[in-house]
Amino acid sequence: MDKKTVRDIDLQGKRVLMRVDFNVPLDDGKITDDTRIQAALPTIQYIIEQNGALILMSHLGRPQGVDPKLSLRPVAERLGGLLGQKVGMAPAVVGDEIEALAKALKPGEVLLLENTRFESGETKNNSELAEKLARLGDVYVNDAFGTAHRAHASTVGVAEKLPAVAGFLIEKEIKFLGKAVADPESPYVVILGGAKVSDKIGVVENLLNKADTILIGGGMANTFLQAKGLEVGESLVEPEALETAKTLMAQAGEKLVLPVDAVIADDFTNDANQQVVTVDHVPPGWRILDIGPETAALFKNELAEANTVVWNGPMGVFEMPSFAKGTYAIAEALAGLDAVTIIGGGDSASAINQAGVADKVSHVSTGGGASLEFLEGKTLPGIAALDEK
Repeated sequence: MDKKTVRDIDLQGKRVLMRVDFNVPLDDGKITDDTRIQAALPTIQYIIEQNGALILMSHLGRPQGVDPKLSLRPVAERLGGLLGQKVGMAPAVVGDEIEALAKALKPGEVLLLENTRFESGETKNNSELAEKLARLGDVYVNDAFGTAHRAHASTVGVAEKLPAVAGFLIEKEIKFLGKAVADPESPYVVILGGAKVSDKIGVVENLLNKADTILIGGGMANTFLQAKGLEVGESLVEPEALETAKTLMAQAGEKLVLPVDAVIADDFTNDANQQVVTVDHVPPGWRILDIGPETAALFKNELAEANTVVWNGPMGVFEMPSFAKGTYAIAEALAGLDAVTIIGGGDSASAINQAGVADKVSHVSTGGGASLEFLEGKTLPGIAALDEK
């Protein structure tokens, strides 16, 4: 995917309309984690240095119409602090007043539009809304990988009406995820976890022919274990995915590696009674909540020789400290590898950050759903809409 980036166009004196992913967690109007704002800074600073007048747009949450609790005002303040300059806050997304604000913007200045999802046409990729957005800028930059799998007015519609290029964040995502899909250096190991098999079927199917080994942990492993005929007690299982799990195991053969032991508990709470058992000895009434130490060692051994690793999904219920050891063991194993290590957004990104080793892996994706669809081999509409080099 050879897409034009901000480096490929002249930004001098231009009004640059840029889609970012500022969908940050808020608690009582205060930002609790500004990772996504920080991730957009390199592209923002580059545009300012190139004397572009910058108009930023993002969604926040899932408002039904205008919702003051989901205003981007706190984001404008935080971004201003990070940039060391005032960031203007538009009172709406589009309209005559917003067009006047955009036209008055001088090179090097920054304006943030209000939450794009305050407009009902955003998620419908309404062409009238896209037209109004396009009037605000001379060129369009997309740096919101987390929403690239959605065809919205601010990601696809507007890209069809202006010269459209990628920011540095999307460029980096395409580089790392693209290599993992199209041209991975072997041995290539994929680690999949999280709750549901159904979320990852497409990834397993797409990567079966490319990966040398696929390690399965987390809640999704229970479905595979039950499909093998093992008793898993009260563990989370997707009955409707059992046949699919059988088919995948038959196709993959020894490539697919399942847990050999597990941390089980008699209740779904952090302080429940727990023990470590082999996967063929889960007693009735108990549930698997993490991979066990032997599985962690087995997985580390499989990773030792890898040249490319993709990890998507935790190994257990890592939100509970009692069942986070398996996930952290994988995070630490990846941090010690001399390999291309790619973390596929969402919970895996949280885990690698909490383990304190995010700076020791090659790439932490900023988009959970988008990275999954990319690894499935799907075309992401927000990237497809950008201009080719």
